[in-house]
Amino acid sequence: MTTVGSTRPRTRIAALDVARGIAILGTLGTNIWIFTDPAGIVGYLETAGSDPWPQRILMQLAQGKFLGLLTLMFGIGLAIQAASARRGGRAWPGNYRTRAFLLFIDGLVHYFLVAEFDVLMGYAVVSMLLCGVVVSSRRTRMWIAGTAAIVHMLLVTALVVTLAATPASGDSSSEPTDVFATGSWWDLVVFRAENFLAFRSEVIFLVPLTIAMFLVGAALFGAGIFDERGVRLRRRLLLIGAVAAPVDIGVGLFGGTAGLFAARYAIAPFVAVGLLALIAQWYSTRDHVGTVGGWLEGIGRAALSCYILQNIIASVICYGWGFGLAARIDPAYRTQFTVIVYITVCTILVIATRLWLRRFRQGPVEWLWKASFELLTRNDSDRPETDRQRVGSGTLDA
Repeated sequence: MTTVGSTRPRTRIAALDVARGIAILGTLGTNIWIFTDPAGIVGYLETAGSDPWPQRILMQLAQGKFLGLLTLMFGIGLAIQAASARRGGRAWPGNYRTRAFLLFIDGLVHYFLVAEFDVLMGYAVVSMLLCGVVVSSRRTRMWIAGTAAIVHMLLVTALVVTLAATPASGDSSSEPTDVFATGSWWDLVVFRAENFLAFRSEVIFLVPLTIAMFLVGAALFGAGIFDERGVRLRRRLLLIGAVAAPVDIGVGLFGGTAGLFAARYAIAPFVAVGLLALIAQWYSTRDHVGTVGGWLEGIGRAALSCYILQNIIASVICYGWGFGLAARIDPAYRTQFTVIVYITVCTILVIATRLWLRRFRQGPVEWLWKASFELLTRNDSDRPETDRQRVGSGTLDA
């Protein structure tokens, strides 16, 4: 049904997909340095803070901000699903935990077969915990979010103090490995299995922050951050982001290892909130997303597929079982090489999503995920709404 004010809802929902698309490409901006290190994630962690300045600046610009934005978008998606169920007269959370379980399986497969830094498993677990909380009283939600944030900040503070008090050492605490440069695809699967707890430690550490960010995202959506109700809210969040951004850059670049840790886990979430407000403000006065916005909207609509595909493409380009370019590039040109790989992967994603979405309403992984959900539930009354104009079709909204 078309009404006089119909352009604003379309713009608002387009902004949701655009924000999700920015978050997906932004997380690639963080993870791309892992792919282009000849020693993979092991080398990435061992050389943190000692890379050339151009590389450090580029890394710091993406570090933590877009992961925070993706987490906020996931919380927004959780709120949308709950509101959708209420409008449709369906019980909530109903079969939602089945959706979350399937996302956990997606993440587990993605971890073993593609990338050891997968975030989907953590999102799935937290969404299982919070799906009932998002419909609780505002006071309950604020108490849980505040408690989770305090726990997270206490953990970060303790670790930052420990890192700052620990003298720098030239000795590597990890065994050197060339499995990423010379190993087969199966060698990497085995490597991830052998180091499962070590590689999943960040996901576990981030559970309190993820809880807080989920609930903050849900609250911001309910407060109208994407519509005319959120004018004052967006201004306040933009101010928070504007203050946090230079602090994040300064602490991350000049604070040593402790500074990198503090910026990623304590300051970047505030930058992410400001970034969300900036995106919402940008599209609040526009009736169309534009060319670049259309590219990002497509990636946001197929967010789960794009998240997995970008890691597969980067793996093929960089790892030994693929083209193995990470080990062949002169280290002096690693920054330029990484930028080229990033642009290449983004270009492939844009082209692939535009071609795919011309024929299909959702990405291939989203389709498989939905088909699996319907097979497990076989209950139309509990299925999530698929109104693309109101909710969007990205599955990373869980």
